[in-house]
Amino acid sequence: MHEFSIVQSLIELIEQYAQENRAKKVTKVVVSLGILSGVEPHLLELAFNTFKEGTVAEDALFVVELERLKIKCKECHAESEKDQLNILCPVCGSTDTQITGGQDMLLKSLELECEDET
Repeated sequence: MHEFSIVQSLIELIEQYAQENRAKKVTKVVVSLGILSGVEPHLLELAFNTFKEGTVAEDALFVVELERLKIKCKECHAESEKDQLNILCPVCGSTDTQITGGQDMLLKSLELECEDET
């Protein structure tokens, strides 16, 4: 399950951001997950909940926002978002398209609880 190695890297990144911002804890983690990323959302959440124990994100809420497939048609120049996993242009039916989104996983935002500076 490659979601475990992905989450290990994600936790390292979260801890780095928390340290840079002098946060005592992370309360929320939001990731954007492309439909073509190859990552299973429920397995990612399971892995996150397993690996967050004992870290600055131990009590964090984990939110996955799914990103739809985005394509641009080279024939009719339409830009489309779709839930289907195919490259057919929904406007003209062409297969001469370019994938422009929906392939990545990104750390979108963190909510941090920071120490008071006195």
